[in-house]
Amino acid sequence: MGFVLAIDQGTSSTKALLVDAAGAVVARGSAPLGETHPKPGWVEQDPAAIWDSVRAAVAACLQGRDPKSVAAVGFSTQRESLLMWDRRTGRALSPLISWQDQRTGALCEALRSPDAERLVRERSGLPMDPMFSAAKAKWLLDTLDPDRVRAKSGEICLGTVDAWLLSRFGGEAVTEAGNASRTQLLDVRRAAWDPDLMDLFGVPEAALPRVVSSTGPFPSVRGLDPLPDGVPVAAVLGDSHAALFAHGAFAPGQIKATMGTGSSVMGLIDRAEALDPGLCLTIAWSVDGRPALAAEGNIRSAGSTLRWAAELLGLSTQDLADLAADASSDGVFLVPGFNGLGAPWWDLNAVGLLAGFTLGSGRAAVARAALESIPHQIADVVEAIDRSVGQVRALHVDGGPTRNPVLLQALADLAGCEVLRSDTAELSALGAAHLAGLGAGVWSWDGLAALPRDRHGFAPAMPADRRRAERDGWRRAVRRASGMPPEAAGR
Repeated sequence: MGFVLAIDQGTSSTKALLVDAAGAVVARGSAPLGETHPKPGWVEQDPAAIWDSVRAAVAACLQGRDPKSVAAVGFSTQRESLLMWDRRTGRALSPLISWQDQRTGALCEALRSPDAERLVRERSGLPMDPMFSAAKAKWLLDTLDPDRVRAKSGEICLGTVDAWLLSRFGGEAVTEAGNASRTQLLDVRRAAWDPDLMDLFGVPEAALPRVVSSTGPFPSVRGLDPLPDGVPVAAVLGDSHAALFAHGAFAPGQIKATMGTGSSVMGLIDRAEALDPGLCLTIAWSVDGRPALAAEGNIRSAGSTLRWAAELLGLSTQDLADLAADASSDGVFLVPGFNGLGAPWWDLNAVGLLAGFTLGSGRAAVARAALESIPHQIADVVEAIDRSVGQVRALHVDGGPTRNPVLLQALADLAGCEVLRSDTAELSALGAAHLAGLGAGVWSWDGLAALPRDRHGFAPAMPADRRRAERDGWRRAVRRASGMPPEAAGR
């Protein structure tokens, strides 16, 4: 039957997995990836370095393996990040502007009006926020093609990471529907570029790739040694969407949280009109032209908070975790509004805040508050999903920070539901492998559902009254970070 090769292109690294027909990971490869911060609030990556990292991860994964045994390739990719390239030469004309980048904050404010916000929310399913791609596209065009001549002629292309990587194989520029749904230029219900959104942001359709299903058609592999040219690309997914797929969460009510630099909490939804206003509506995947809609909450700072706190305290991230493990936050809360707050608050002007200090507060309390900021933020989103689809009884989790059992127990306690951690670390890559295998005939839907998914569970152990007190303290800290009086509580 052959193997499926999955490539997960993330913010800090690219990973590759080789998966057999039993669903087992038989080989791995990875390559690190850096980012630059040329100005405050700006976050960029080198498009050529991204492609080089894909090539390095694939080569490492297939070392000692017969590359002809690969039946299909699947991609999962970081989302919202955007770049511009020349369609004819394939040469990048800009850096990749990261999803973390905040340079378009003033641009979003200039575009903001009740009518514009209503249009963006109703058509794209997303709030007007610098995280998404549309404002980045406008900024790049205003900077590099202000009269839009090259854009209108189709000479240049604006795309997310999936479109950029696929363009390395030649052929027509295409982008996968789930990734396109994160651009803020797509009508999320029709899975098609929206003329009104393109007009609002000044992005000509001729400068955009064609939207296709999560199973393609995509160009076949070319120039990705040691793979032979012609291996089919059978699936592409956004990284968070791929993790949801790998968890086997194929029905509404099944929720997952992927933790990395930030965090994405996502689950399929039946009724888009029931969505809580603090959540996004997105396309989880589109198979055979049928988009599956999902509710999602995006958290800007998760693992990055731990790295920041470790540096602040002069510790390694492991030493920070050890210090936090046996500590109490003792009334201290860290709100990581380094670049504003994401879901469900969506407050670009929120600031980072350490609250609740006393003369008795020490390093251990700060370390614990940094750790607990992640489950508090996820609990905010879980509560919004509760209001949209009913009570969340179990939360699937994946990503690097989930290796910390103390963090996951805190999440179970503060979210008030069972937390199920996958024993496979690379869930985004595995989800891409599963969908690619489905497209290549390695598995059926029933076969995918039957694949083993080893998990470790964490049950809530915190008394209900203490949980309420902790959550109330967190909400007060968030309001202070947002400059809101207590009576203006939000969610």
